[in-house]
Amino acid sequence: RISAFLIALRMRGERVEDIAVAASVMRKKALIIDAPDGTMDIVGTGGDGIGTYNISTATAFVVAGCGIPVAKHGNRSVSSLCGSADVLEALGVAMDLTPQQASIELRENNFAFLYAPHYHPAFKKIAPLRKELGVRTLFNLLGPLLNPARTKTQVIGVFSKQFLRPMAEALDILGVQNAMVLSSRDGMDEVSLDALTDVVQLKKGVLTELTIDPQELGLAKTTADELKGGDVATNTEILLQLFAGEKGARQDIVALNASLAFLLAGKCSSLEEGISLAKELLSSGAVLQLLKKIRGSKCTLS
Repeated sequence: RISAFLIALRMRGERVEDIAVAASVMRKKALIIDAPDGTMDIVGTGGDGIGTYNISTATAFVVAGCGIPVAKHGNRSVSSLCGSADVLEALGVAMDLTPQQASIELRENNFAFLYAPHYHPAFKKIAPLRKELGVRTLFNLLGPLLNPARTKTQVIGVFSKQFLRPMAEALDILGVQNAMVLSSRDGMDEVSLDALTDVVQLKKGVLTELTIDPQELGLAKTTADELKGGDVATNTEILLQLFAGEKGARQDIVALNASLAFLLAGKCSSLEEGISLAKELLSSGAVLQLLKKIRGSKCTLS
């Protein structure tokens, strides 16, 4: 029954009421985290079918490396080879933080991974169904709205432009203050290097539509192959190379996506400035040092 309902919703097109009501119900059943002010999440809905490496996960580390607390809410792969939980586990990041431990990690290291099944017990019955269906459903849209840290600032990538306003409106209903919901015209749920990206910005109840042109920001076009990911081992190696300062398209796209978070957090006054800041964090080794610090934290080792 549930699978038929999810497919029917997908065929009709999920509306803001569907998204907001479902998110409200799920949020009431979730465990909650005492997060510091200014905590944000950077997440994609998935379901774009393009097969890039874990761009939003890499972006989250860069943003945390700038001193912004990031509560990364995610799961294992559903419709791709490697989800955020898969690659973070391979990197040595704790998967089983309690709410208390997550709160400590956010304050001490500016990063905590919130593994969705631990914080949303109701999802345990649904996870096998999602895996069986193997296509994007309402739950792809819900995931970014259910952060246990109740983040008031978010960057969310969606797989289709049609969901930009519904997702932004749902965020507003749920009490998010500042957010950017984006979808690139080449189908990515990230800001793309190869196409324009449409953005709906939410700022204290007001929605504004923006368009990002990466070439106007001084970034070179790239091919999809340069951003392709693979299995867990492949994506883990890509992230480690990035954090070690590797330059090129992979660094460019992470810097571009991080610039939106920096702008929302007031760390820069323009996307160009944000891109430069992100590249400096990656090139200096600051992001790699953050990963090592997280790996060695008491919560990770306990």
